[in-house]
Formats: sequence, structure tokens, C-alpha cells
Amino acid sequence: MSVTRPLPHDAARLHVTGAARYVDDIPAPATCLHLAFGLSTEAAGRITALDLAQVRAAPGVVAVLEAGDLPFTNDVSPSAHDEPLLADGRIHYLGQPVFLVVATSHLAARRAARLGRITTEARDAILTVEDALDADARFEDGPRIWAKGDAGEAIDGARHVVEGRIGIGGQEHFYLEGQAALAFPQEDGDMVVHSSTQHPTEIQHKVADSLGLPMHGVRVETRRMGGGFGGKESQGNALAVACAVAARITGRPCRMRYDRDDDMTITGKRHDLVIDYRAGFDADGRILGVEFLHLVRCGWAQDLSLPVADRAMLHADNAYHLPAARIESHRLRTNTQSATAFRGFGGPQGMVGIERVMDHAAHILGLDPLELRRRNYYADADDEGPSADGASGPPATSGSNSDTPRQDAAAHPRVPAGLPDDAGLDVASRGAVGAVPEHGGTATAARGDVQTTPYGMAVEDGILNALTDRLAQDCDYAGRRAAVAAWNEANPILKRGLALTPVKFGISFTLTHLNQAGALVHVYQDGSIAMNHGGTEMGQGLFQKVAQVAASRFGVEVGAVRITATDTGKVPNTSATAASSGSDLNGMAVRAACDTIRTRMAEHLAERYQARPDEVRFAEGGVRVGTETLSFAAAAKLCYEGRVSLSATGYYRTPKLEWDRIRGVGRPFFYFAYGAACTEVVIDTLTGEHRMLRTDILHDAGASLNPAIDIGQVEGGFIQGAGWLTTEELVWDDAGRLRTHAPSTYKIPVASDRPPVFNVALWDGANREDTIYRSKAVGEPPLMLGISTFLALSDAVASCGPGYPALDAPATPERVLDAVGRARDGL
Repeated sequence: MSVTRPLPHDAARLHVTGAARYVDDIPAPATCLHLAFGLSTEAAGRITALDLAQVRAAPGVVAVLEAGDLPFTNDVSPSAHDEPLLADGRIHYLGQPVFLVVATSHLAARRAARLGRITTEARDAILTVEDALDADARFEDGPRIWAKGDAGEAIDGARHVVEGRIGIGGQEHFYLEGQAALAFPQEDGDMVVHSSTQHPTEIQHKVADSLGLPMHGVRVETRRMGGGFGGKESQGNALAVACAVAARITGRPCRMRYDRDDDMTITGKRHDLVIDYRAGFDADGRILGVEFLHLVRCGWAQDLSLPVADRAMLHADNAYHLPAARIESHRLRTNTQSATAFRGFGGPQGMVGIERVMDHAAHILGLDPLELRRRNYYADADDEGPSADGASGPPATSGSNSDTPRQDAAAHPRVPAGLPDDAGLDVASRGAVGAVPEHGGTATAARGDVQTTPYGMAVEDGILNALTDRLAQDCDYAGRRAAVAAWNEANPILKRGLALTPVKFGISFTLTHLNQAGALVHVYQDGSIAMNHGGTEMGQGLFQKVAQVAASRFGVEVGAVRITATDTGKVPNTSATAASSGSDLNGMAVRAACDTIRTRMAEHLAERYQARPDEVRFAEGGVRVGTETLSFAAAAKLCYEGRVSLSATGYYRTPKLEWDRIRGVGRPFFYFAYGAACTEVVIDTLTGEHRMLRTDILHDAGASLNPAIDIGQVEGGFIQGAGWLTTEELVWDDAGRLRTHAPSTYKIPVASDRPPVFNVALWDGANREDTIYRSKAVGEPPLMLGISTFLALSDAVASCGPGYPALDAPATPERVLDAVGRARDGL
């Protein structure tokens, strides 16, 4: 069976040889034109004059467009129609596109764009959340407030109360391939657009609006992206629309890509937050109530800020049962880049808030931080087995210089021993993997009744207690905690810290109608298979996973399946590849299409060979019909000759979802993905410099479709999360100019920053919910494992004195050094 196998990424060879084709690599005619934006140099104000004479006279310039030159709508917003492609007379942030240059080369367009003279009547810019609160600049009439019980009363009556504030910085996506688009004008005014986007249907919609076309007049194709991380969910709209409009006006193909400086200056980042917290604990360290105040800096346009801020609220509990909670969120408008989607979509920021509360409480109560966390975990589901196949160890491990031997992913299949390969039913429908029961109602948790989140969703699939036990044992948490204490006692300069933190992350779009997907599958008469779906490939291995699903349905090797580019002309009305839902949604849609074709083939072959359809088996590259065995190619040819349709669409929508975002009540998620990470760090108390020494991770991918790809996602997600919280600092000056707009000033983690001991394993249990082969999403949840690095740094600083470190993120050396001083002073 192709699923469960640790196969390499479908484009791995192309990636390492440089042969993989991205948007800017697509050959275009010699007549192709190139575009660049002219950018504002003020953060806020009104344009009083725009002198573009030198721009139009510059070498190679074919056309220069202002807002008034656009033929139809001047909007590229994904939500509120508040984001003009070109400034409409007002300036909202420094770096906002004001005019568009169309030239014969990329360099000519960029050079000409620098020649524009923009005269602005400046006004005071709103740059911070404090400025926005003072000006009442926000995207909703007031704060969004969700509550469970009376948190204030619970805190007031608590034995111990902790309160404080944490600043959480934003993050630049830093995809390797920058934003890019290419538009080809067609006959009758239609347009074909190649876009580096996570959301081809949104590009189709925005381009159609900009050209006055129905959506069927625009076809968008995306073969692959060189990274996305949420930064290509809505930020690619501007380039695609600009190319399409210029192509319509000039009648020539048009291409646009941002250089790195422009990319970082123009596009949105992860939302930064300030979180105020107040929490009450009983004498045993169990939380009684918590109050959070989220101040979210959204930037100049709404973009996706409302659902991002919602998800920060939704993950304000992380892994902990909160008997009473009040979460208040302010979505604030500022004259900075419009903050946008980023891996985790607000969830990581919400989690950092509650993890700070737990860390602070452990310090005040004098408890081991892991012990305090464990006392507040949601209960594990009572019928959660230890393993999908009864094994006691994790099925796949990756490590370097590990204390435990590396285990081969292929040695731990996800299908229980003794079960045959797919023989007409998938593993999930057998109900075999992990002995997972079907249920949609109330389960009984280990500590009594089912516990609910602050938004009222029952947590029925908990595994964190068992998962934490496994990780703490495997990484020798207790022994290393003692060793760290002994080291710190003996070393006055270099201090070590250790933290084990959990992740509970909800999987589904919180905008319910996005939880759907379509697919198109063709079987050709020679037995080859072509597959198309609405998901996009950004390096995460989605195409390979879904191809493995298709191969498994037909019982063939994955090499028989051709993975084709995402194309709005093949599968319409797609959702963004986001919310960690790519494999869940598109895998199920492809399965449905494959099963339709397989059923038709089985019925025809059964009639031909005088057998029953349920006696037809697709496995090991062949088709068994009663006592006859055919190759899959021969079976396909017979069906074609028998006039059987070998093409089908598939459709899937996620069940069980119900969500009221205004009241903050319902079931916004189909299930939760879990994980935990233990990280050890060392800091230099003289400089604040620090490094990771070792990280151990145990992550829940359900019954993994591809353990090798999933482990890669866990490793990369952890490093990206650790970078966000330690080195990646965004700095704006008092004029609103982003000063960290290039690799020289913005520090992402590199290979040498990974911990020298890095052990990653997948939890060996299947999903309780009926997902594709009982797998779980693995795109976003691993990023939050990086929180362990941040809190390990806090632990190291805490060893310097009696004061609580109260680190802000990112924990740069400067911030670590300041925190060391506070700890020593007892502040």
C-alpha cells in the first residue's frame, strides 16, 4: 500500500538539481513586459502631487499606471475591499504601492520606479498598539470578548495570583521564492495567470474583478511555490492583478516579481501582539481562572486579521483545562504593513500567552514547570490506545548525535500486522488502525466528564498525558533537570535552561465554508493516472501525499500517478492551502474520485468475468477478479473498450463543524493535533548570547500518510518557531520605515542554529476522527513546538537570581541580557 510509506518528496530530485520550475522560470515570449511598483516614502498622509515625467521618459518604459488608469476595481483585499492596488490619494504605510511601471526588463522597471516624485501632506502615523488605542483606530467597533464562567471571581478567590505582560513580535515569512506572477492575454479578453499563490481561486476572483470578467474568463495555474507559510495566501493578489491589468492594456504578456527588499517592505508579516494576563491558582497549582487582554497590531488594511485574532483567542488555552476564562481581543489599525496569515494563523501567539502564565506560576509557586503543566492538562481520552499497532515505541525517528539509535521509518508501518494491503476498503473504513472507534458524541475522559475549551468544544481526543510521559522518559527530563541545576550551581557565567512544552492545535478553517475540496482524476487506457485537486504545493509534500492516496486506492505504485499543476480550470472554487488542511481536504476529495472510478471498473470487470463486484480486488499493481488476475493497465484497457468512464470528480466537506465567532461558542475544529518538545539551551550572562544544545520532539501526526515527509515538517516547523521567538526581530523606526528589510538586518535561523542533538519522533496513534487514512495535519502544529526554546531561555535566566525573567519575544541577546539583570535584582 502506498500510504504510510516514507517516500521522498515528488520533486526532490528537481529541487536539488535546480530543475524545478517556478513562476519566474516559465519561458515567456520575447515581447514579455516586466512590472515594478513605485512606493510611498511616508507612512501616513495625503498625496498632493504625483510627478511621473521622469518615470515615463526612463529607458525601456512602455507604460506607467496610476490608480485612475485602472479599468475596473482598484482592490486586492481578500476580505473588506479596503486594500487598493495603487494608492487612491491617501498613504497608509511606508512602502505602499502608488504607481505601476511597465517596462521591457525587470531592471528597467525597478530603476524607473525609483524616479517618481510623490509629494505628500504627511500626518502623524499610528505605529504602535498604544497609539491605536489612544486614537480608537480599530477594525471592529470594539473589542471581541469571549468568556467561560466568571474568571474575575475565580482569580479573586485564588490562593495564588500571577499577572504580567508579554510582548510577542511579528515574523517575516522569508519564503525562498519571492512573490511572483505571469499573465498571458488570450482571445476575447480572457486571461491566463501563473501565480505563486496558496489560493488560486482568490487570484482568479480578484483578476476577474480587475478586468470586468466573469470568473470563467480567468484561468489560474500554480505548479509549485518555493515556500509560502501563509505569506502567499493573500499577498500575491497585487502582483497577479497588476500583471493582468497591464497585459490587458498592452496586449502583451506581463511578468512581475518582487526583489527581496521590496518583498519585505511591501508585504504583511505575522501579527505581533501585546498580551496582558492575570491568573489564579489553588495551593496545588491548578488553575482556577485566567483573564487575557490581546492587543493585536493589524496594520493598515483588514486583510485576514479578524480570523487571525480569533484563532489567537481560540488557542489561549493551549493544552490546559481552564475552568473559567475571559479573553478580550482588540484588532488595532496602524500605519504599518498589513499583517497577514502566517503558519499557525494566530494560534502560536495565543499559545505563548498561556505558556507564559504557566511558566510564571511555576516560578511563583516553586513547582517544576512541567509538573505544573501536567496538573492542568486536559484529560486524555479514556480509550486512547498506546499505539496503532500495539507497539510501544514511536514509528519513526530522526536524529543527529542522538542518545538513542535512529530508527528507520519504514520499519514501523502504520497498518497493524496481519492486515492485507488495501483490498477495496481503506484503513479508516475498516476501523482497524489503532482500534479507533467511531463517535461523534460525548466521550468519558480519564478524570471524569469531558472537559471543554473556553469556547465550549469538548476535548474528546486528548493524548497529551501519555505523550508527555513518553517524551519525558525518552529524553530523561528528570535526570537532565537535575543536571541543569547542578551545572548552574557550579557555573557563574554560562547558565543552562530546560523546558518541556506541549501543543494542542485545532485543525479546520474557522470560516466554516472553506472546509471543502474538489478533485479530478483520470485513468488512461494504459493504466496511467492523472490527478488534480485544489491544493497547492509549497514544498510541504502535499502532492506526494495525495498521490500516495490515489495509488493506494487503485493498488498501484505511486509512480503510476501523474501529479499535475493546480488549475482553476480543472477544479473550481478551491479553498486556500492553509489551516493545515491540505492533506485532509484534498486527500479525501481525491479518494472519492478514485473510488468512483474503481467502483465502475469493478462492476464492469465483475460482469465480464462472471463474479460479484465485491470480489474484485485492486492490489500490488494488479486487479484480481475471482480467480483471474490482470495487470492494472490491462484492466483499464478492458474498461475503456467496454465504454466505462474512467474519469471522475470527487468532493469532500469536513463534518461536525459549527461555529459562532461573535459569541465565541461552538465546534470550530474537526480534531486536535498534539505534540511536545523538550529543549535545552545555554546563555552567556555577560552578553545575552544563547544557543540550543538539544531538542527532543514527540509529535502527533495520526496514522502518518508519509512519515519521512511528516518528520521533515516537524523539524522545519520547530526551527521556524524557535527563530520567531529568538532571533527574528522586526524593527520599525519612528517614521514607520521597516529597518529589517533584508537578510543583512533580519536574522532567520540557518542550519548551524539547529541543536546539535535533535531527536524527532512521531506519536504512534491514529486519529480518532475519520480523516484520510486516520492521519492528522502536520503543517502548522510543529511551529509551536519552538515555544520550548523560548521558555528554556526563561528557565536559564531564572537561575541568575530570585526575580522572574519576564522575557519578551523574540528573546534576542539584548532582551536576554536585560532579563538577567531583572532576575538578579529580584524584579
